[in-house]
Amino acid sequence: MRVAGALRGLLTLAPSRADYRAVPTSWRPDLMAGLTVGVIALPLALAFGISSGAGPQAGLVTAIVAGIVAAVFGGSAVQVSGPTGAMVVVLAPVVAAHGVGSVAVLSVMAGILVVVAGFLRLGRVIAYIPWPVIEGFTLGIAVVIALQQIPAAVAAHGAATNAAVAAVQAIASADPVSAMWALATAAAVALVMEVGRRFTPRLPSSVVAIGVVTLVAMLVSAPLATIGGLPAGLPVPALPHASLQMVFSLLGPACTVAILAAIESLLSGRVAASMADNGPFDADRELVGQGLASVAAGIFGGMPATGAIARTAVNVRSGARSRLAAVVHALVLLVLVLFAGSLVAHIPLAALAGVLVVTAARMITGPTLRAVLGAGSSTWMPFAVTAIVTVSFDLIDAVAIGVVVAVVLVLRTLARTNVAHREELPDHVPGDERIALFRIDGSLFFGAGERISASVGAADDVQVVILRLSQLQLFDATGARQLAELVRQLERRGITVILKGIRPEHHRLAVSLGVVSSLRHEAHLTTDLGAAIAHARSHVRRAAAEAVGGVAALTRSTLLISNSPTATG
Repeated sequence: MRVAGALRGLLTLAPSRADYRAVPTSWRPDLMAGLTVGVIALPLALAFGISSGAGPQAGLVTAIVAGIVAAVFGGSAVQVSGPTGAMVVVLAPVVAAHGVGSVAVLSVMAGILVVVAGFLRLGRVIAYIPWPVIEGFTLGIAVVIALQQIPAAVAAHGAATNAAVAAVQAIASADPVSAMWALATAAAVALVMEVGRRFTPRLPSSVVAIGVVTLVAMLVSAPLATIGGLPAGLPVPALPHASLQMVFSLLGPACTVAILAAIESLLSGRVAASMADNGPFDADRELVGQGLASVAAGIFGGMPATGAIARTAVNVRSGARSRLAAVVHALVLLVLVLFAGSLVAHIPLAALAGVLVVTAARMITGPTLRAVLGAGSSTWMPFAVTAIVTVSFDLIDAVAIGVVVAVVLVLRTLARTNVAHREELPDHVPGDERIALFRIDGSLFFGAGERISASVGAADDVQVVILRLSQLQLFDATGARQLAELVRQLERRGITVILKGIRPEHHRLAVSLGVVSSLRHEAHLTTDLGAAIAHARSHVRRAAAEAVGGVAALTRSTLLISNSPTATG
């Protein structure tokens, strides 16, 4: 039975006929969407391939092969996959350290890890990354992409692997004449793209900009470096050659690439699901599809692939309804490679740099920045930390550190807001001033226990403390230990503690960590507030009676002593 269940679970991660149920009615808009995205993806694929150091061919191969594989095996009906800016940021230092030949090996290794993550059902992890961290990560990637284009824009190169340092080195070593031509080309592309976006939004402005700039550069024989010749088709598929030493040296980068591919693909898939109702988004199947796409891209000599948020958004806005659109996008790129390679060869590298600078600038919008900066420190701090670490150090470290900062800030907020509220007893009777009733709401965890203990422990001149716990939502081991210690401290001071309303899901933790055993009597644990108050009032009455009895006994003792012969003598 378990084996059968496991097999059924695996089948949910595989393609099915239901994936293409909408094709008979949606093929026309799917074809138009695929054509639109394919034309837009051409300059991006070339630019990302060159910017990563793997070359324009690697970018095109990845967009074609990974685009088809991810469309068929992925978990979204409208996701468009291929090379992305975030992946370029990771690959550039790997190419610098291990050479271009390492990219295909890295793609296969990372793809296998992502497939395993899908089989392990880790797709839900994306829900635990806070929104400010995602936006900070996006801002950091945008800055790094823009910085990586500076060497191409000034026709020089820096030796450093850090994008900011390499940009400074490139500016310092640039030839003034070549730099002016390259900067003018990149600026012209950015200008045409911006004008086209404002006045002719239906046209692929990046393709128009590159076409115009390339034509002008050819007419005036501009001294600009170009893409150069491309192969007249796809390479022959083959497993990339790698020594054992290379495999071990790429384990760390492969893990980084796998995590990045998973995060970016899941984010893109969720964005697509929120933009239009195109069927359910299966996060685990998406991981399997993206992993297989990277493996396939590596076998064809490409680079790791992820879901591309910008191209996916264009696909949805262009009317895509099924996986056919993403497949068509890849086929359009294949046709361009087969029949327009000679034209693509004349595109200046600086023109592609201009495309990527504009792409980076559009990754973060003004409303998003205003929302983040206006939402308080718990939002802008993880956003800023993630962005800074992304630019300065490492992408995956940036996400991890950003999540830690966000969690710490949330815990600090919970600790400040979760206190014990003292309440008045109903139907006041004499002696109630000796009873303190506290309501603990929200959370009692390792960050809030000290404040709650301080609030309750400050109760003075009381004989009984009632703690209402029925509204307690979060209760962890540290909170339970602190509650047990609070009860013991109060009991040592002679104050009786009554616990009211421990929730069923918290009862086992309260028993195992000594909360219940710290009470003076088992009757001091109750589920009814009225019973708790009545029991507390009985304690106060008993204490008052004992006090009166003690005074009377002391008075009688004093009289006996004063009337004794010894006393009179």
